Amino acid sequence: MNFKEELQKRTGEIEEIIKGYLPEETGFQKTVLEAVNYSVLAGGKRLRPMLMQETCRMFGGEGELVKPFMAAIEMIHTYSLVHDDLPAMDNDEYRRGKKTTHAVYGEAMGILAGDALLNLAFETAAEAFAIEVSSRTARALQILARKAGIYGMIGGQVVDVESEGQPLSRETLNFIYRLKTSALIEASMMIGAVLAGASDEELAAVERVAGDVGLAFQIQDDILDVTSTLEVLGKPIHSDDKNNKTTYVTLEGLDKARADVEAVSERALETLRSLNYRNEFLEELIRMLITREK
Repeated sequence: MNFKEELQKRTGEIEEIIKGYLPEETGFQKTVLEAVNYSVLAGGKRLRPMLMQETCRMFGGEGELVKPFMAAIEMIHTYSLVHDDLPAMDNDEYRRGKKTTHAVYGEAMGILAGDALLNLAFETAAEAFAIEVSSRTARALQILARKAGIYGMIGGQVVDVESEGQPLSRETLNFIYRLKTSALIEASMMIGAVLAGASDEELAAVERVAGDVGLAFQIQDDILDVTSTLEVLGKPIHSDDKNNKTTYVTLEGLDKARADVEAVSERALETLRSLNYRNEFLEELIRMLITREK
């Protein structure tokens, strides 16, 4: 398997799935629909829907049921970025090499576009019930809601915002990373597993894998914030420093951060291999995420 070629192919397929759930830009509310589509189609690795699909495949799942959830998780991820870039939050003007949504459409429309994406995500996920009414579909929706909400991504964001300009302990930083970043990755892989019929024990292992993948991903993000460039990264560097944020790098140092990325990611792969299923592409995808340069 040529991983790079396969990655490009599968990313393109996911892109088409996501586009199929985006709204037409018509009506009196056309501006917010344009802002929604601009935000979703501004690029991105489509990591979360890919992790969902590949985890589903690993457990032997195929078919249409996973597709609404793939689009929904990307919409939730995108809304979180739209709101994260707002002046009240990180106040960033570039994301993925393009102007952020609020920089193009204004702050008010940036807020509304994020709100619209969150609602559209659950409307999209609910379409899975038209494909199959089952306990696994309901459980997948429950996982999506919990991991995106106050006990997941939003909870992590709250602590992150309240901690700005304050020294953080390793415990607090881990809490933020586990919720703010890992939660949606956990949702992605867990939903893929649930829809493929994984057992509760297997689901718990998948959650551990995804938690470590998310942690390693965020530490690598911190590393890139101080070592990369705007041209390579596609967003402003030293953003965390500008916003007086404690990061893994400021807390532990660059060398320790790099070592921990490797250790945490290896732990994730070991847990993944402990399952009685294999997906070579999924393993390579996880390796790529933690060695990425952008």
